[in-house]
Amino acid sequence: MAKLALNKSSLQRESRKLKALRQFVPALDLKRKQILAARLASRRALNLCQQQLSTIAAQVRNQLPMLAQCRLDLHELVRVAAVEIDQVNLVGIELPQLQRVTIDRSEHSRLALPAWVDSCMELVAQRLQLEIELQVERSRLELLELALRKTTQRLNLFDKVLIPRAESNIRRIRIALSDSERAGVVRAKIAKGKRLQAVAS
Repeated sequence: MAKLALNKSSLQRESRKLKALRQFVPALDLKRKQILAARLASRRALNLCQQQLSTIAAQVRNQLPMLAQCRLDLHELVRVAAVEIDQVNLVGIELPQLQRVTIDRSEHSRLALPAWVDSCMELVAQRLQLEIELQVERSRLELLELALRKTTQRLNLFDKVLIPRAESNIRRIRIALSDSERAGVVRAKIAKGKRLQAVAS
């Protein structure tokens, strides 16, 4: 770190720096609060998806116990055809946002397969949709956690390091300037006293 010059131009420079640093703090704090709110919303959405997946698992156990004994291959009846994910900007953070999930249901003979296959297909489609929503929400939450950590670090840097350092530098410069001003006054008084003595003798 360069040595601090104890003069008026250095004082002005440090004062401008302190003013600029103080202007950044409210913006960073607002960003942190917005990220916190988005993180809370993301956690709620994640919990909701997990609850809905648990509900579907319970429905399968209660309504379709025959799946445990089933020898039919039902994997190809329902599949994800397309997933559309957009990017949304939240205070400078690009977050994924699920727009649409397209799920294909295969045509099948209602006579060749048992009647419960239709309700099974519906539950599988719901489960696929929820699993994709869960993945996107987890990705959002990770990005928000990372952004929150970085923003908090920056805020702490400003609040706990840069602003106190600038304030300390300003104090040191003011003390040095005040000391040199007092020393100048004392020197002037001594010089005046010597002149008066020289005139008197």
